[in-house]
Order: sequence, then structure tokens, then C-alpha cells
Amino acid sequence: MPPVTIKKLSIIMPAYNESRTIALILDKVRAVELIQGIEKEIIVVDDCSTDDTEKAIAGYLARNPSSPIRYFRHDRNQGKGAALHTGIGKATGEYLIIQDADLEYDPGEYNDLLKPIVDGFADVVYGSRFLGGRAHRILFFWHSIGNRFLTAFSNIFTNLNLTDVETCYKLFMTELIQSLSLQEKRFGFDPEVTAKIARIANIRIYEVGISYYGRTFAEGKKINWKDGFRALYCIIKYNLFQK
Repeated sequence: MPPVTIKKLSIIMPAYNESRTIALILDKVRAVELIQGIEKEIIVVDDCSTDDTEKAIAGYLARNPSSPIRYFRHDRNQGKGAALHTGIGKATGEYLIIQDADLEYDPGEYNDLLKPIVDGFADVVYGSRFLGGRAHRILFFWHSIGNRFLTAFSNIFTNLNLTDVETCYKLFMTELIQSLSLQEKRFGFDPEVTAKIARIANIRIYEVGISYYGRTFAEGKKINWKDGFRALYCIIKYNLFQK
């Protein structure tokens, strides 16, 4: 396959009550040197945080006025999916990647996800927490079982062999994902976008192993068992009834 030249990567960062980590993750994202000299566009979408997230971002922008950061804020809390919709709609890079505002995922691995794209093999790349020998924090047994079950259930309908449908790290051709009519406002985004991407003719989807520095609920983790049931509902809805 002929190599692909990318000029700009848009990094979509939804944020809700992440005042403790937002500056740290922005530092990590800015520090990454992308292959091919690809430039970065960082799009932060604050989903109406109730802590000092907005203040922390304002301070960060004041200290780093030349940073390629674009900031948007929802006037009411709508959910992670809604923040992603806003960020995706604002993206101007040829490709975009999703980056949580916590410290669970390592921006230093962007190039691993970009490689199948720039080598001309992939249109979409998922970062899998269940592939390869990368570092993983040992946390919740039932969460890992739930993730694997949701992935298998999704694969039954999409006929894909993904290992981690709920991963944060998803890298898309911007024009492709902007063409989708995405509806899920919360954590149903992952099964919905996977169902709709899988139906695109001749789509080339790859997975790359990534590390995972998970956090506990006391440290700010937000997803819960209700989101798992919503994901099940979304897998059925977007694969069988809403195409």
C-alpha cells in the first residue's frame, strides 16, 4: 500500500471534573513528537464541569499562549459522548484521536496507532488494552470481564474480531467519522461508533496494543455498571434496529 501523508492530527479531549489531571495530560500531549512531523490540534471540550476544570484550563492557556489548544465548554452537562460529538465536529486535522483527560492512557503511544495509517494499511485504528506486553495497572476483575463480554457481544453483530471495543484510544479519518450521524451522549458512544464504522464498505480497521494506567473510583473513575447495561442496549440498537 502507498504511504499516507498526514499534516495534522486532531486530539479530541472530553473533560468533566478533571481539574487535578488536565494540566498534566495537556503537558503529555504537547510533549509528543509525532512521526512525519505531523502537527497537533488539541480540542478540549469541558462538559460543564462543577470543579475547577475551567479555571485550570484557563490558567494553562495563559501560561502557554502558543499552544495548539482550542477550548470549548458546554453550558450544561450532557455526557462524554456529547463532548466527543462537539470535538469531532470542530476537528480540522485529516485524522483525529480520542484522548481522555485523566492519566489512564499514554499519549506517548500515538505513533504506535498512527503507524498503520501512515504505512497505508488502515483507515481506523483502535488501541487495545488486552493486546501485547504493555504496562497495565491491576484493578477491577469484573470490569475486565464486562469489557471482554461487551466486546464479544459487539463482534457477534459487526463480524469484527476486536479485543477492546470500549477503549478510549480510537483513531479515525476525520472526514469518515464526521460523516456519521452519532447520537449517544454518554458511554454508549463506543458501541455506536463501532457498529456504524463496521458497516462502511471496504473499511480497514486495525488494533494496536497499548498500556493502561487505570484509576479507582476514589481517584475519579466515572463509568459504572449502569453504563455497561447501556452499552448492551446500544450494541443491539445500532446493529439491528438503527442502521
